[in-house]
Amino acid sequence: YPWGQEAFDKAKKENKPIFLSVGYSTCHWCHVMEEESFKNKEVGEIMNENFVCVKVDREERPDVDKVYMTFVQATSGGGGWPMSVWLTPDLKPFAGGTYFPPEDRFHHAGFRTVLLRIAEQWKENKDALLESSQKILEVLLYRSEIGVRGQESPPPSKEVMAACFQQLSSSYDKDYGGFSESPKFPTPVNLNFLFTYWALHRTTPEGARALQMALHTLRMMAHGGIHDHVGQGFHRYSTDQHWHVPHFEKMLYDQGQLAATYSRAFQISGDEFFADVTRDILLYVSRDLSDQAGGFYSAEDADSYPTTASREKREGAFCVWAAEEIRALLPDRVEGATEGTTLGDVFMYYYGVEETGNVSPMKDPHQELKGKNVLIARSSPELTAAKFGREPGRLGALLREGRQRLATARAQRPRPHLDTKMLAAWNGLMISGFAQAGVALAEQDYMSRAAQAATFLQKHLFDPTSGRLLRSCYRGEDNTVEQSAVPIQGFLEDYVFVIQALFDLYEALLEQSWLEWALQLQHMQDKLFWDPKGFAYFSSEAGDPSLLLRLKDDQDGAEPTANSVAVTNLLRAACYSGRMEWVEKAGQILAAFSERLQKIPIALPEMARATALFHHTLKQVVICGDPQGEDTKQMLRCVHSVFSPNKVEMPSHGDSAGFLYRQLPFLASLQRKDGKATAYVCSNFTCSLPVTSTQELRGLLCP
Repeated sequence: YPWGQEAFDKAKKENKPIFLSVGYSTCHWCHVMEEESFKNKEVGEIMNENFVCVKVDREERPDVDKVYMTFVQATSGGGGWPMSVWLTPDLKPFAGGTYFPPEDRFHHAGFRTVLLRIAEQWKENKDALLESSQKILEVLLYRSEIGVRGQESPPPSKEVMAACFQQLSSSYDKDYGGFSESPKFPTPVNLNFLFTYWALHRTTPEGARALQMALHTLRMMAHGGIHDHVGQGFHRYSTDQHWHVPHFEKMLYDQGQLAATYSRAFQISGDEFFADVTRDILLYVSRDLSDQAGGFYSAEDADSYPTTASREKREGAFCVWAAEEIRALLPDRVEGATEGTTLGDVFMYYYGVEETGNVSPMKDPHQELKGKNVLIARSSPELTAAKFGREPGRLGALLREGRQRLATARAQRPRPHLDTKMLAAWNGLMISGFAQAGVALAEQDYMSRAAQAATFLQKHLFDPTSGRLLRSCYRGEDNTVEQSAVPIQGFLEDYVFVIQALFDLYEALLEQSWLEWALQLQHMQDKLFWDPKGFAYFSSEAGDPSLLLRLKDDQDGAEPTANSVAVTNLLRAACYSGRMEWVEKAGQILAAFSERLQKIPIALPEMARATALFHHTLKQVVICGDPQGEDTKQMLRCVHSVFSPNKVEMPSHGDSAGFLYRQLPFLASLQRKDGKATAYVCSNFTCSLPVTSTQELRGLLCP
């Protein structure tokens, strides 16, 4: 059954516990458990006879997932997916775990054994189970409370920033980048923190180290096997220290955040390498994760059939290569290189291809990658060119030719499963990726793609009557966009990431309708999720009887937690509207998380970053001028080319009836100087002297 009243009523009527399995479309072990246990006739009979079985996609219902994951982590010390939880008919958890093998193994009870034991306990000791589930719930309620106790104020930004920098610095891998030995995750939240830390400490050794850590990590990831060199985009994470052998699924939220992060790296460094990686990510998303109506799909699976004749899927089959395949595809002699050199020789040397495969058996427990190669840029262009007697400048074209031929060959393989559900939150992250890349790389097409996706959200994931966002929609038959029979209402993360996207889109295109919608959604978010007692926002709204807890996430992970991004959104909203209560709310969120921010800010790098923006106050960069004038465009290009984490940008075209003028009366007093496009940098609604040259403006933005 899906999560819903029908299943709950059946459990009550038949007096059976509920077995809840939570997973997601691209989860490898979810598919393993499905094949081994849920499709097994005997196990299926035990399940149906003793339990009411409910399946939940955690990406559709993150609220349900978080409640029971809190339980599983608290009672077993670990968590993950598939998550397996047993509940009383009134939805209180009493037993749980993650993946269970079908039969008993060593010290691990098999799924069949666990089912039979729990069924017996329910018959024999039901009252004891109910009592313990009640006690567990009380402890969870107490432990999950995040809020202000007494008169707490926001924590001091200087100390929080310094502590977060120290914690990241001590976990940094100076050889390969990243912040752990293995597995290694992209964690854009860490890199964005380091960019902001650098921007506020540009002239100090710590500032220089922060920038070096972020840029080195991004460079090593782009060279690694976590980056799909043939099909573009990034895989989920690396199983080893070298970013080499990944878990091969590709998630939309990674592409969106990494596109924004690589754009910032380009903005700061001016190095085209980072611009190229940004283009690579956006090419992948435009080609493989885009719906024709404008939305973005959620993910591509890790597993696929190696050939059209295969019976069994293998992880990474779509992406890996045997050495002889590459030799056969790239047999051409390379002109001007040492005698007998083929394109295959050059390509294999550069990408670390070995005759017997380049994947360590330690990283391949199921021997799915035996004899195969995961491409990783093992050599530099200079060394490769020197080895084969070529000029480094000519190497790029050879490697590009090799990648294109491999891409053509790969297109003949069976593709991995595509998860075509479209989520408001992740679409928000991807819109930000396109909008920020459009700004940093001065690419109008990227900004237009972001606007197309925002229009899609307005049409398919927003209810104009109620003013509320919806969580998800789906690609239906004939490529139409479909909604489920009972649409899932948006969660806090949907509002937060969509509002952030609309602010980013507004700053890219300066179209006021996006700004108006962002502020409208911010009001709705306050109404649905704000906790007036303990401050900060709950992840889900009140009034759903099937949710035992209303939680507040306290960890910036693969995605930043919603409250972290909400702080910056509120500060931006206040700048655009003049509503100072939004600044107050931002401070109250920081106060609610104050203890965690001071003790382990590395768990909340995005919120630590926001403490700095809160204390430094945002700069309003106002450009007065004719929107079509070349001088105005130059000023805007200057603003776009500078990485300044605490700026918001607004045009002033003298349209006194416009939306911004109604919100911010002080704009009316700002005039052009000598008829030229003029910039003012304002803080707390007090403005600098006017400047008319891009050089002076740059000086104001990067003091």
